Formats: sequence, structure tokens, C-alpha cells
Amino acid sequence: MSDTASFWARRKKAVLAEEQAAQSAVAAQSAADEQAAFDEMSDAEVLSALELPDPDTLSLGDDFSAFMAKAVPDRIRRRALRTLWRSNPVLANVDMLVDYGEDFTDGANVVENLQTAYQVGKGMMKHVEEMARQATELEAAEAIEAEESAEDLSQPDDLIAAADDAPVALTSDEPDQTIDEVEAQVAPTPRRMTFRIEENA
Repeated sequence: MSDTASFWARRKKAVLAEEQAAQSAVAAQSAADEQAAFDEMSDAEVLSALELPDPDTLSLGDDFSAFMAKAVPDRIRRRALRTLWRSNPVLANVDMLVDYGEDFTDGANVVENLQTAYQVGKGMMKHVEEMARQATELEAAEAIEAEESAEDLSQPDDLIAAADDAPVALTSDEPDQTIDEVEAQVAPTPRRMTFRIEENA
């Protein structure tokens, strides 16, 4: 008994769904025919047929909801929306803090033969790798230059140390002279101050 009831319930739902689908198809066809007729009419004729005001004459505070109906053609709806945006200072005066607020679709502003380091799926990886390579080469060159400078600075110290360690040879024409005698001859004789007192007669 329950199986029979469930069968008829499913059948009833299926019939209802078929009726709704048929109604939707008829409505869609009617809307398509109506839109096709509107496409052949001017904007003034469309507004007159739909009993709508001219969207260009509307201002802030007027009702724009009538232009959002499905029967209104897209071109009339866009005119109404443009008027709404111009009439509302919040929508009309967009500040520069809005991201992507400018129009980037103008192909006339694109530079001819524009080249970029950006790659799809990789971003700017090649550019970043090249910068890293140049930085590595610069660091290596600076390290080599620093080592060479350190070697140049260490050479005078080595020469001074070698000169200090070298023995001093004392030569003399007379082979029998001792080192003390040679030093006495080489060293200057110190001068001494002498005083003379004259006695008055």
C-alpha cells in the first residue's frame, strides 16, 4: 500500500515539474519575442510601451526600481543605472583609494612592443634570479678586492719586521779594534758646558 502511494506521489511531482517547465519555456519564449520586438524599436518607443520615464530626467531620490524589471531591455536599464550613479555623489565621486578604480582596458595606451619580465605561472622569477646572480657576483668581487687590500697592507709590516731582525754589521778598517772602540768612534762625542770665572783686580 505504501509503495502504491509513493508511486503516485512521485508521479504527481513529475507531472507538476513538467507543467512548471512548460510554463517556464512559454515565459522565456514570450520574453525573447518581446525583447526582439524592443530591439527594433527606439528608446523613446520602448519607454512609451513600458510606461517608463526618460532615465536621463531622473535625479537623486527618484525610484529607479522600475528599470530593473525583466521586461526592460538592457540598454534602457544601463541608461537608468548611469543616471543613478551620476546622481549619487557616493557613486559618482570615487576616491583614489579604490583598487582597480581606473580603466585598464584601453589598448591605445599600451606601448608598442612592450616587454615584461612577468611570465605566466612563474611571475617575475627570471628577473629575481638574475638580480640574485648579479648580487652574488658583486659580493665575490668585493671579497677578492678586500683580500688583495689586506695583503698590500700587510707587506710593509713584514718588511719592517725583517729589517728589525737583521743583524747590524760593524765594519772597521782596523781589524784589531773591538766593538766598544768602533762604537766609540761612531758615536758623537758629547759636549760639556764650561764656565770661566774672572776675578776683578
